[in-house]
Amino acid sequence: MKKLKSSLLVCALTLSAASFAEEGTMVHVDIDSVSTSAELAPVDGIRSSGQPDEEAFSLIAEAGYVAVLDVRGAGENRGLDEAAILDQLDLEYLTLPLSSPDAINFENAGKLEKMLAEADGPVLLHCGSGNRVGALLALMKSRQGLSDEAAIEYGRSAGLTGLEPVVRARLSEED
Repeated sequence: MKKLKSSLLVCALTLSAASFAEEGTMVHVDIDSVSTSAELAPVDGIRSSGQPDEEAFSLIAEAGYVAVLDVRGAGENRGLDEAAILDQLDLEYLTLPLSSPDAINFENAGKLEKMLAEADGPVLLHCGSGNRVGALLALMKSRQGLSDEAAIEYGRSAGLTGLEPVVRARLSEED
């Protein structure tokens, strides 16, 4: 079964390669499907995902990442002691808690941009599903000059789903 799962993952990644080949496109990793570190190559120094487990964190470390940025709220159950695991793997644990849709804003997008700029190598960004990460990355890209639609598309490629109306509202506030 594991061989079949790995084969299907390789096919899915091959098929999706064209979707992230364009410059400036993030790729959201289905962290439950990660089976080799080669599948974790960063895009522009970052990658997004839902909540990784201990095995995924090990693969992230092996792939050369230097930090994990967790945007989940402090009270959210991660199912593990993320900080302790990352410390054992010599990965920096960064947090930017986004506990409500109100936290999806340009101020936090600026904080994210600063945190990414200060990292000494590739960073994995995650929340529970990737939705918050994608939302914040869309706002960050808007701050960097991308059009609203290009920023939304970038966010979608990083996991933006249900928070798209919130992102659109924030973008319209800036116009």
